[in-house]
Amino acid sequence: MDKGIYDLSFKKSSGEEVQLLDYKGKVILIVNTATKCGFAYQFKELQQLYEKYQKEGFEIIGFPCNQFLSQEPVSNSQMKELCELNYGVSFMLTEKVDVNGSNTHPVFKYLKKEIKGTFGKRIKWNFTKFLIDQDGQVINRFAPSQSPLKLENTIHQLLSKL
Repeated sequence: MDKGIYDLSFKKSSGEEVQLLDYKGKVILIVNTATKCGFAYQFKELQQLYEKYQKEGFEIIGFPCNQFLSQEPVSNSQMKELCELNYGVSFMLTEKVDVNGSNTHPVFKYLKKEIKGTFGKRIKWNFTKFLIDQDGQVINRFAPSQSPLKLENTIHQLLSKL
């Protein structure tokens, strides 16, 4: 039997292991991020959504990635500090991961298997977004250029089902 999203785990930027099972019953937005990316302004938009909907059962998990033109060159702790200082980020940030290739993190292996993008299973660039409903189903995949704020109606509809 195939594993679901709740069978997977990741490590916080501090190195502490987190089970995705802890997010069961919540709407989750998973994003591969990079602080030096041209789309880094999306951190602020993601934070806006998080602040607006977190109390209703919405979570964001940012997975920093250095695979695209080395746009996440700093350490895990520096990355977390930059996100907090420059963008006010308070949502979960993981340690740096690979989203493509032989060392792809299991969460991204699963997400890419569930919903392919324009480039098939590959992640095109930083800030590719995956929306997961409260039952662990991957609802949609959004391009890096898609503003997180454009996802608000879909997030609100999913939260209305809670």
